[in-house]
Amino acid sequence: MAAEVRMVLYEDDSVQVQYVDGSRLQLSPCGSEFLFEKAPPVSAHPLEQPERIRQRTHFVISTYREQLQRALDFRNSFAVCPFLSESIIPSERKKRIFIDFSEVRWPSGDTDDGIICMQSGTVKISSLDGHAYLCLPKLQHEFIVHFLCKVSQKPDSSVVLSEKKNQARKDKLVEKAGKICTYGSLSRQRLKNKENELYCQITKSKEPLQKKSCVNGAEGKEDAPLPSTKHTCVYTWVKQCWPVASCPEEWRYPLSLALRFHNKISSMSGIDADITQSRTLTSDISEERGKEVSVLPRALLLSCPVPHLHRWDFCDSLSQRPFDEEYSYPELVKVVWYKGVTYRLTHKNVNSIEIYPGDGSVFKSEGAYLGKYFTYYSIQEGSEEREEKTYSVNNLPPDRPGSLFSVYSLIKQATGILQHCAKTRLSLSHNYRICCWKMVPGINDSNILPVLLRESVIPSVGRFLAYSDDKVHALFLDGITLTLNWNFSSLTEKRQVNQGLNLGWCKLTFPDGQDQLIQIEHPGPYERYVTAVISWCRRLTQTSQREMSTHPSSSVLEEN
Repeated sequence: MAAEVRMVLYEDDSVQVQYVDGSRLQLSPCGSEFLFEKAPPVSAHPLEQPERIRQRTHFVISTYREQLQRALDFRNSFAVCPFLSESIIPSERKKRIFIDFSEVRWPSGDTDDGIICMQSGTVKISSLDGHAYLCLPKLQHEFIVHFLCKVSQKPDSSVVLSEKKNQARKDKLVEKAGKICTYGSLSRQRLKNKENELYCQITKSKEPLQKKSCVNGAEGKEDAPLPSTKHTCVYTWVKQCWPVASCPEEWRYPLSLALRFHNKISSMSGIDADITQSRTLTSDISEERGKEVSVLPRALLLSCPVPHLHRWDFCDSLSQRPFDEEYSYPELVKVVWYKGVTYRLTHKNVNSIEIYPGDGSVFKSEGAYLGKYFTYYSIQEGSEEREEKTYSVNNLPPDRPGSLFSVYSLIKQATGILQHCAKTRLSLSHNYRICCWKMVPGINDSNILPVLLRESVIPSVGRFLAYSDDKVHALFLDGITLTLNWNFSSLTEKRQVNQGLNLGWCKLTFPDGQDQLIQIEHPGPYERYVTAVISWCRRLTQTSQREMSTHPSSSVLEEN
């Protein structure tokens, strides 16, 4: 079985994998489908299309089972919602439990019960029921959480849970007919059409996940199953890695306990922890008290309700050419794994990236617009002291013989990914794609596309437009178009001229269709374009703040 060379997780949780033999695999955002592209033979014609196999993940054949399992493990380690197909999970990783739970309780913040410090310096905290535990390494830049998660279920078994509001109305309609027939897999339309009939449908599944009951007078009551009768639930352990700086809500409380315990050990042993880091990480500990219960993430459904939204696109960056060449990923990148090195990106207000070489150390992008400098954090083996080094992207050190990794290569690759993400965020197609697993019944599709917030025409300059997705488009009279991201909800001060600027880059599109990324701080010959747009954004933000103070009910900019 071919080994992985590169694995990429996108912002919508879709995955693309490149293998040593040139074959490729792509997972849909929900994980329920995959597409495998075989490597073309050496004798293949250049125009010959490669053979592609598209299958449902739950029914994968043995040929691709191992590769698909590793791709899913990579996805579930960094995705918001895991996808856990029981058919491809090894038997040793399954756990049958007689209770159905969706939350765990952590120890109280007043005691240190359930918290231990391992020999490596990692702090481990376990839930009271043993269904989850969190590990915080000594560097405190990321943490690893393990939890039991129920395997993915069939879509029909979750209809009743997803339509609780409509269930009461349905029951009333059925009671009026005098006959009640409840079956967990009935859809809304089917229940409405069958409300005057008495029937029981026998499921054909080998392992039925649904319960059915048919009640019609005394005979129906005798045949109805007892409420206490339950089948065992299949669970599996899920491992997820999260950065401490952007911890999900369900893990904030156990993380605060681990941080407090780590600081307690450091003060007792006399080791000086990083003051700035410690203040940043422990600032919310007091606010998390009283939140001992965490709601566990739920696995996605076995089949996608909207498979027509799946897009299969193998980009050129996953080919055999060098990794540090131009990037052409179709969407924003969340995680890149390349030859044992993990690159994790954050796309909240700004683009930032963390590099994990695999030896416990981490590189973190720093600077006014992240990506200009990188700080290296590590723990010295002998003295156990924290070591920090700052590298400038424009002045990287040469490679040292015998070193575990090349600092120059890692930072250059990370910088290239950051520039790609900046270009993607400035593209016209970003945020216009609909993610399949985020679709909720009854959602208003009109809210997906961005809304025009403000439009201004400046004489002898051009036309300026601001949208709800924080994009600003400026069309100048000479045919040049400038696009940048600006956070209009941020406060603007006179001494901070670029407050609200999300990216350190903007994109210029020339009349011939060519585009170019320009650094905001060093625009060069395009300074007048950048200055004009930033000045307009700054005035617009100041106007918005005054309107907000005058009319507190207004939450968005008013459209002209």
